[in-house]
Amino acid sequence: MPTVTDRTFQQAVVQVLTPIFENQFSPYSYGFRPNRCAHQAIEQARKFIEEGPTLKLIRRNLQAGIMENGVVTVNREGTPQGGPLSPLLSKIMLNELVKELESRGHRFVRYADDCNIYVKSQKAGERVKAGAGVTQFIEKKLKLKVNEEKSAVGKPIARIFLGVSFYRKKGRTNKSIRAKEVEETI
Repeated sequence: MPTVTDRTFQQAVVQVLTPIFENQFSPYSYGFRPNRCAHQAIEQARKFIEEGPTLKLIRRNLQAGIMENGVVTVNREGTPQGGPLSPLLSKIMLNELVKELESRGHRFVRYADDCNIYVKSQKAGERVKAGAGVTQFIEKKLKLKVNEEKSAVGKPIARIFLGVSFYRKKGRTNKSIRAKEVEETI
């Protein structure tokens, strides 16, 4: 049995650590968390069960097919592009990639389906991309195809992210908008 001193110390540690870690926990984790209880967990379970028809509608939408020149072809993979649902489904799918990158301790920036992973060397970049790296995770775990033409390892000046490349000058990192991107916006 903890003594009064032990309990006081442990409670002080809980009060310091809880705010640091609380926002990292899943919103669907209810046990032993501030402002969460078993009743909320049960209600969330009920909502998920009730959403069954919504999930069926999403599946039908994904399998609806594509019409080109008046002919419907079966859609075997991917999501219909251009609709309001597409960005959300992309975020849901790529959130698994984000979790994987975080678990591996990588520094990265993702915007929609563009993702830059920052490592210290060309060799480290090749290792992260190939082998049991990110490409394999995307293709095997997420069942997505990696566009090899757009995927590369290189120095920031040689890579373009959202129309911008980066370079170092006098110890500072600067950004540069490529002429091609300027022409496309004019």
